[in-house]
Amino acid sequence: MWGGRFSERPDAIMEEINASIDVDRHLYAQDIAASKAHAAMLAAQGIISAEDANGIGQGLDTVLSEIRKGTFDFKRSLEDIHMNVESRLAELIGPAAGRLHTARSRNDQVATDFRLYVRDAIDEFDAALAAFQRALVKRAIEHAGTVMPGFTHLQTAQPVTFGHHLLAYVEMAARDRGRFADARRRLNESPLGAAALAGTSFPIDREATAEALGFERPMANSLDAVSDRDFVLETLSAAAITAVHLSRFAEEIVVWTSPLVGLVRLSDKFTTGSSIMPQKRNPDAAELVRAKTGRVIGALTALLIVMKGLPLAYQKDMQEDKEGAIEAFAALSLAIRAMTGMVEDLVPDEARMKLAAGDGYATATDLADWLVRTLNMPFRDAHHVTGRIVARAAKDGVALHQLSLQAMQEIEPRITAEALRVLSVEASVQSRTSFGGTAPDNVASQAQAWAKRLESERK
Repeated sequence: MWGGRFSERPDAIMEEINASIDVDRHLYAQDIAASKAHAAMLAAQGIISAEDANGIGQGLDTVLSEIRKGTFDFKRSLEDIHMNVESRLAELIGPAAGRLHTARSRNDQVATDFRLYVRDAIDEFDAALAAFQRALVKRAIEHAGTVMPGFTHLQTAQPVTFGHHLLAYVEMAARDRGRFADARRRLNESPLGAAALAGTSFPIDREATAEALGFERPMANSLDAVSDRDFVLETLSAAAITAVHLSRFAEEIVVWTSPLVGLVRLSDKFTTGSSIMPQKRNPDAAELVRAKTGRVIGALTALLIVMKGLPLAYQKDMQEDKEGAIEAFAALSLAIRAMTGMVEDLVPDEARMKLAAGDGYATATDLADWLVRTLNMPFRDAHHVTGRIVARAAKDGVALHQLSLQAMQEIEPRITAEALRVLSVEASVQSRTSFGGTAPDNVASQAQAWAKRLESERK
């Protein structure tokens, strides 16, 4: 490739550290698409002949077919996907292949290819997250009134509904999709035509190649075009946040499926057994989703460290932008699909959920609210009184709703039998009617609204 300047072959170690074909071969479709757009533009501008452009286009189609069929011979000696494609193109169409690289560099070529690849990944994430949301919404509609414990500090806090809990992840996924959409909008500019770093003296039409590749516009600065990897960093940032959301849900599934907790069950489809303990049912799918978060966060951190000290423009360090990102995107894609499958598969133990929802004096806040509403007691005073009543129930070894009215009146004489009616878990969730609250009617309404919104996206 640069034999005019170099007279010796690179050392074997140099070839090993310099080659990127094992990673950037994943970009073959994007590389060929960009090359076809570039060749068509060169012909339209009169820079190469229409005959050469047609031959290049047909040859690239052949290369694409060979790669997809698995018959293409990738050579590590050719370093990267660009030179592998160009070398095979030369074998197919002869010297005309050498005209393809007119008015471009591998610098703008790889930046274009990777932007196209990341854009495709974002579109796949959006579709997968939408499917995840649909699965969550379906289960939320089914369980809009299924009472379960809500937790803070992993301690029973207040009763909520299972549907309400699931809708929390619908909202998180919506924000995840929004972050990916924002990243897509910003990355959707074309570096092609920036050449090595300074642009080119050929009369190219960058608007034409940008349009052909679905970009909004060409990038306005040639130095920025070849040296920017913000688009990868931003997408990895969105991916890392998404992975954290999935990991939090996965952790809950791990906890909930434990026999000590037993709030939900997963079938054989998403669990595994033990090689020595025949009774075991391990939530391995959830655990692996939880673990893959580290891979995504690691890729983001690694690329931030690679980029932090690089002056303009392109540096070979930037070859490290792809391996971690490609692996992270694959891990996230799998994690989303696995979580979607688990949502569809899990079965809540409704009786155990309801029983657990009342543990730990979970309706104490309802009693405090009753004191405020009915006795016009300042909330801080109501909080104190309720705390004393909870302490009495704990001392007597009974649940809050089982404590006698007489015992409550020994602490606050104005309490009436009406207060006892707010202490059931059903009454607690029914009362949470504020916007965004866990009242079953609220949950059903929110879930149905989400179902309509997600369905409209598919049309």
